[in-house]
Amino acid sequence: MNPRALLQLTALAAIWGASFLFMRVAAPVIGALPTAFLRVVLAGIGLLALLLLLKVPLNFQGKLRQTMLLGLINSGIPTLMYSFAALVLPAGYSSIFNATTPLMGALIGTLFFAEQMSWAKGLGVFVGLFGVGLLTRTGPFEFTDEILWGALACLAATTCYGFAGYLARRWLDHAGGLDSRLSAFGSMLGASLLLLPLFLWSVSSQPPASWGGWPVWGSLLGLGLLCTAFAYVLYFQLLTDIGPLKSMAVTFLIPPFGVFWGVLLLDEPLSWAYLYGGALIVLALWLVLKPATSRDVASH
Repeated sequence: MNPRALLQLTALAAIWGASFLFMRVAAPVIGALPTAFLRVVLAGIGLLALLLLLKVPLNFQGKLRQTMLLGLINSGIPTLMYSFAALVLPAGYSSIFNATTPLMGALIGTLFFAEQMSWAKGLGVFVGLFGVGLLTRTGPFEFTDEILWGALACLAATTCYGFAGYLARRWLDHAGGLDSRLSAFGSMLGASLLLLPLFLWSVSSQPPASWGGWPVWGSLLGLGLLCTAFAYVLYFQLLTDIGPLKSMAVTFLIPPFGVFWGVLLLDEPLSWAYLYGGALIVLALWLVLKPATSRDVASH
């Protein structure tokens, strides 16, 4: 990997790691639903501006409906789940739980999409979920029902990501595929439409006591424009430059940045649980993402 690509990969991990910090700042003040809705709306505006600036034709090739539906699964529900988690979980917890996305993808592929489960992937899923349980029970925050529900919300989000990966291939990649920038914008549009009625219900029935100041709105702008719109552009550039396999390395780098930003800017406590819980999840990621060997294939 050349130095430029390595720098881009590190920057992407730092940006996505910061998303958990921004949600932790905004959600407890204005609520989970407003945080989720404003994030996807701002991201959609940013991506639309980018498409217009680059003069990308808004031609969805008849796949707009599929793209928007995918947005419900890949953006709307996960964004809402992480916003709910941010009400109770420190940023470091959420960023580590987010790393279980490939584990959920492997499990969902086996259960719903006829993918083979090698012994390495099966062991990886088990080790990863054990790491999640260990961090939840022994981390720096007392284990409570709220911590448990926050952890389950994060796992619900990564489960959606796992489904979305397979559905994107089935719905969007056929017949020549769809420009990734259009896919991203269509996804934000679908997520915004999903969350709009929930947002309106939330602010009418239980309006926030405060809409916050610059820290909250700066966090929302960071979530929508930096961590979503700009990060998509950076990620797709990496896919082009170094390919999907090497780009997956960002999954390993996000948790350290998520913990770092939480400790540095939110004074979240450090704990050995971050180290051994995170290490188990990293080991699980390696088992799930490593290329299959002939022995793995032969076992099936």
